[in-house]
Amino acid sequence: MRILITGTGAGVGKTWVGQALALALRSSGKEVVAIKAVETGCYGPPGEREDGVLLAQATGQSHPTHAIFRLPEHVPPTLSSDRSGITIDFDGLVLKIERCGETAEFLLVEGTGGLLEPVTWEWNMVDVARALGACALVVAVDRLGTINHTLLTLSALELAGVPCAGVVLTTPAAADHSTGTNAAAIAQLSGLDRVAAAPKSAYPDRTDAMRTVVGWLSKMHAPL
Repeated sequence: MRILITGTGAGVGKTWVGQALALALRSSGKEVVAIKAVETGCYGPPGEREDGVLLAQATGQSHPTHAIFRLPEHVPPTLSSDRSGITIDFDGLVLKIERCGETAEFLLVEGTGGLLEPVTWEWNMVDVARALGACALVVAVDRLGTINHTLLTLSALELAGVPCAGVVLTTPAAADHSTGTNAAAIAQLSGLDRVAAAPKSAYPDRTDAMRTVVGWLSKMHAPL
């Protein structure tokens, strides 16, 4: 099963969710590969704080151990690619992703930024999902404004014909009056019954936050 871990934007907790989901799937005996397709802000050799490295550590995989494409400047991939002279070949990217996960039962692919974040000037993250035949797990932050951002993302998925595996709301740095109410509101407004809040707990308790998501996947991928 191929899953694009996307979000309503940057900094919403996609890597945290990817790590947690990988750990939860592994604890249930599943073979998992988790990768970052394109990562920006990568200067020098792969470092332990890079998203791609963190995902690989969560699965214990030997390859890849970092993002497939590492770009130096921490700006959108298109701009970082132009400025660095590193060309991202979309078809080549998709092929590399497929090869990385060809033996895994679950292939988790973390996107860059939000769903419509451009990978090249012609292709974006939703195109990656379609090319892989993946479903999408949407990550958002449980704070004011997330209802609009999440519904827009769900609409974009529907228009693109990409199935939604569910929505995960992560804990905000500072709670507001909407925190704790957004999951139910999104479920009611979207008609999607796979919406849950996932508190950011410390290692290894974070796996508990993904039990609900594993349950969603069990209904989409039989047998689990």
